[in-house]
Amino acid sequence: MSNYQTINSEVIDSWCKEGWIWGQPISHETYIEATKGKWDVVLTPTKPVPHEWFGNLKGKKVFGLASGGGQQMPVFMALGAECTVLDYSKEQCESERQVADREGYSIKVIQGDMTKPLPFEDETYDIIFHPVSNCYVEEVEPIFRECYRILKKGGVLIGGFDVGINYLFDETETTIAYALPYNPLKDKNLYEISMKNKDGIQFSHTLEEQIGGQLKAGFRLTDLYEDTNGEGNLHEHNVPCFIATRAVKDFG
Repeated sequence: MSNYQTINSEVIDSWCKEGWIWGQPISHETYIEATKGKWDVVLTPTKPVPHEWFGNLKGKKVFGLASGGGQQMPVFMALGAECTVLDYSKEQCESERQVADREGYSIKVIQGDMTKPLPFEDETYDIIFHPVSNCYVEEVEPIFRECYRILKKGGVLIGGFDVGINYLFDETETTIAYALPYNPLKDKNLYEISMKNKDGIQFSHTLEEQIGGQLKAGFRLTDLYEDTNGEGNLHEHNVPCFIATRAVKDFG
């Protein structure tokens, strides 16, 4: 039960092969549009990230944390950024390489585990882009500390986070079936259900962990927005199940 990251990487590989929406790389046409300044990226299911959260990306060093799949990094490359991406899914990493080959640019792709120390020097990156993914990690605060370490002063952490509501409900999103915190590593029944349903080993996290964790790491929160699932009963009732945040590593 302890080696949940291996389980999750294999499960996400299988989702990608089955056509998972977050595992499908952007088209050539979308890439070309981005080179013309017409673009959007998402951290959460439906809402595009405000462009002002990024500023001018030309020449910026951008790190995609658990952001493989060939969806966001190609857009940032098209806008003139220098990108590195880390993801523990082999399929997601391969999608990044395929888009780079197709469009003729170079990107550093690392198949790795974000629960371990990140393989970079202090103050390496201008921007970290971190879509919803820490729901596959048991402890999130160490990740924020690593993000703070590798960002330059004035650097920005842009992240998407599940706020935990989804983990209360059954698959129909009409019946409360579980209690929070949701942690299959501490509940044998949840573990067996997760394995049977091929959900991977997922974890609920509070805003105290996720926003509070960024603040404890030293970040200053500058903006946020909420988002829904994009489909299903909770979405139809406008229940915000995700949050996106912009946080800065200040000078001084």
